[in-house]
Amino acid sequence: MHIVILVLVEVLIVIGLSRLVGLGFRSIKQPLVIGEIVAGIMLGPSLFGLVAPHLAVTLFPPETIPFLNVLSQVGLIFFMFLIGLELNPKYLSGQLEVAVLTSHVSILVPFSLGTLLAVILYPLVSNASVSFTAFTLFLGAAMSITAFPVLARIITEKNLQGTRLGTLALTCAAVDDVTAWCLLAVAIAVARTGDFAGAIPTIIASIVYIGLMLTVGRWFLKGLAKHYLRAGRLSQLLLAGIYMGVVASALITELIGIHLIFGAFLLGAAMPKNEDLVRELAVKTEDFVLIFLLPIFFAYSGLKTQIGLLNRPELWLLCALVLGVAIAGKYVGTYVAARVSGISKREASALGWLMNTRGLTELIVLNIGLELGVISPLIFTMLVIMALVTTFMTSPLLEWTYPKKLIRLDVMKPQLEAETGINTSAVSEASPRPYRILVPVANPSTQKGLVQLAVALAQPAVGIALNYRYPAVVNPLSLIEFQEDYAFESTPVEADRLIAQRRHQLEELINTLEPPETRSCVHPIVRISSNVARETAQIATLEQVDLIVVGWHRPAFSSNRLGGRVGQMLTTAPVDVAVFIDKGKERLESLLVPYSANIHDDLALILALRLLINRETCMLQILQIVSNNTKEELSYELHTMMEQLPTSVRDRIEIKIVEASEPIQAVIQASERVDLTIAGTSRAWGIERQTLGRYTDQLAIQCRSSLLITRRYSQVTAHLASMLPEVSSQEPTLRS
Repeated sequence: MHIVILVLVEVLIVIGLSRLVGLGFRSIKQPLVIGEIVAGIMLGPSLFGLVAPHLAVTLFPPETIPFLNVLSQVGLIFFMFLIGLELNPKYLSGQLEVAVLTSHVSILVPFSLGTLLAVILYPLVSNASVSFTAFTLFLGAAMSITAFPVLARIITEKNLQGTRLGTLALTCAAVDDVTAWCLLAVAIAVARTGDFAGAIPTIIASIVYIGLMLTVGRWFLKGLAKHYLRAGRLSQLLLAGIYMGVVASALITELIGIHLIFGAFLLGAAMPKNEDLVRELAVKTEDFVLIFLLPIFFAYSGLKTQIGLLNRPELWLLCALVLGVAIAGKYVGTYVAARVSGISKREASALGWLMNTRGLTELIVLNIGLELGVISPLIFTMLVIMALVTTFMTSPLLEWTYPKKLIRLDVMKPQLEAETGINTSAVSEASPRPYRILVPVANPSTQKGLVQLAVALAQPAVGIALNYRYPAVVNPLSLIEFQEDYAFESTPVEADRLIAQRRHQLEELINTLEPPETRSCVHPIVRISSNVARETAQIATLEQVDLIVVGWHRPAFSSNRLGGRVGQMLTTAPVDVAVFIDKGKERLESLLVPYSANIHDDLALILALRLLINRETCMLQILQIVSNNTKEELSYELHTMMEQLPTSVRDRIEIKIVEASEPIQAVIQASERVDLTIAGTSRAWGIERQTLGRYTDQLAIQCRSSLLITRRYSQVTAHLASMLPEVSSQEPTLRS
């Protein structure tokens, strides 16, 4: 087979497998990049070469490796440029003194432990051609690295960017990145010259070039930024100039005697941080680099990773020692420095786990060491295992140390009060909890009807005086879901911009709600999420909401209105859920509740009663259908509550009994004369909680009015507790 064709086949396999394994790791809440690194290892002698050695040699023969190396080096150059581009000075604005101390101690401790470890490892796994100084510097640098890109994405995904922990971690990681790369540059210079004295000219030349880039280079790049602002777009000519600069800077640092990646990183760091320029440049660059070139680097690294070299118990013991030193050094150094700086024990512990993230950055360092011959394939394999384990453990240990409920409390107090609508300083433990409705809003421009309905359920119309025991709050919830872990939009700074933009859209929506007096009870919540349905259920639990009102969203592969994310919320949310299918009926003057005496219909009737109490012109018709000489009676709890309603409310309720062999058609016919039909998830009404079966969509499709589908989880009395204080709270809770 021709060599070029074979390389293309290899690229095809690499990209496909890296995406597949990466998505698998994302499904278990791990960064996609970890799955891609594992995919690269799977293609090497550790798995593929072990299971099918002849096929592995056929598909990945030695003569194709240089081609993969060239592609991987190009990918590394532009990836390091992206890292430098994302290194925003804003990350250095929060708790800088604490961050500098914590970051440098978190480098010093693992570097020192790495030096001690080198004394043990050097005679066992190295050779005489490598100087002890170079070996020690590389091992210390490998122990000290924190992967800023992976850490930044974890912080964004966990919604930590607005917390003290998140801002401190970002600042520490940014300082750590700069310091660690400087250490690595010194280690490379020593490795190439043989000793520290011989590396001094290289170090001096590197310092001079850094100075030139941060002065003359930055001045020139600011001129490019001004040209961009005048043009209003990143032209192909300007992009070509920037890419030429990336390659030229990489070549200069290679000629100086450090490595290609430093020049690319330096140019990215020196780029003006104009938001629009950085965003457009990153978006135009990242897709090809991250999807095409970077997986090739992982495969190239995987082909050199030989887990089979760890073929004796004592070698696995050494590997465990390397892993233990790496974890303990980074964690202890960070924890002690953070505690000395006045950080709480829990936050200091969480910071220690975050700084243990090594990921792709570690892999870059290890490949440089292997390429220069400073570390052997055996040490390379041990350190790759260490990089994977330390990155893999970050998310679960962070969740264990600093769970979501504490992240929520760590958000700055004014933001918490603004989002929840609750004055935390004025609420005591004995104060009653407000009635709360959570409204997931995917598109603020098209879901006014959904929020308006939630407001109608929450608050009385103007002029109605009711003795509420506590207020009602509506929280429109907008979750911004990122599909790619390394996309520029998922960086904390860009995520903050997207959150602010979405919040502004929600505020514009709130300002259109009627009547204006009810807008004060509406407080939007905007979050980053990797799983909308799961995150909605978690927020509902943390915020102790009483009801989720969600808009109908047609699934991509089904016409079922209770499928997709809506179906997931119906299944997983530990609170009552109502699904709204908006038919454009803006009025809420006439309501219809078909009743078949099940717990979901009970909830439908309770919500209808809440609307009836809140709107004095509203009329309610309860439709009871007689079939086969059987009529469903109201439950005892509902009957008791309706007796306690004021006469002015009971007079607007009509109970209509209809004899029909087809209940669904009877409901459809009755819906022609009302504004809103509220129905429980019952097969009698052609609605089921399950997403399969021929009944699931009939009423939703044919209903003439807007439709609210209810699914009960808890006591329905909770929805009227603020309006009927006499209602006993002793009824048993029923589960659906």
